[in-house]
Amino acid sequence: MTDQSTTYPARDDFGAQVSRAGIVGIFAALVLIYFWFGGMKFTQYEAKGLESFVGPSFVIGWMYDVFSLRGFSIFLGILEIAIGLLIAGRLVSPKLSVAGGLLSCGLFLTTISFMLTTEGVFAPEELTFPAISVMPGQFLLKDFGLLAASVLVVGESLSAIARQRGA
Repeated sequence: MTDQSTTYPARDDFGAQVSRAGIVGIFAALVLIYFWFGGMKFTQYEAKGLESFVGPSFVIGWMYDVFSLRGFSIFLGILEIAIGLLIAGRLVSPKLSVAGGLLSCGLFLTTISFMLTTEGVFAPEELTFPAISVMPGQFLLKDFGLLAASVLVVGESLSAIARQRGA
């Protein structure tokens, strides 16, 4: 976000300046989320909270055969902090944030898949589709936005790499 290949909008292009601020904000928000969520994964509280999502998952449920409940949570915490560091690595090299953004996309695709396997995602029977529950339905739905932010990180970082090569 501050390397020589970053292009800055002209002073009179307010829309581009706002967009650039939004991009920086997305990078910063993802880093904050990954550091905070990743740090929480080292607690028993968080390890127990993951169980209803991970256990029935066709994507990663098998990991409970490899790790204990707490062991998986710690592994995920390390992964999330690493993703946050890679995204923050955009300050050093956009190649780092490409890796972080791709890992972030994979993580959010995985959590979005929990909508298919987690009990209670869809609202009680008195409501009809497309109603979803507050927890876990709406909690998981926000991951579509975080996936989009992750895609933006990848795209912005790839553009920075292309600008570096062209310089």
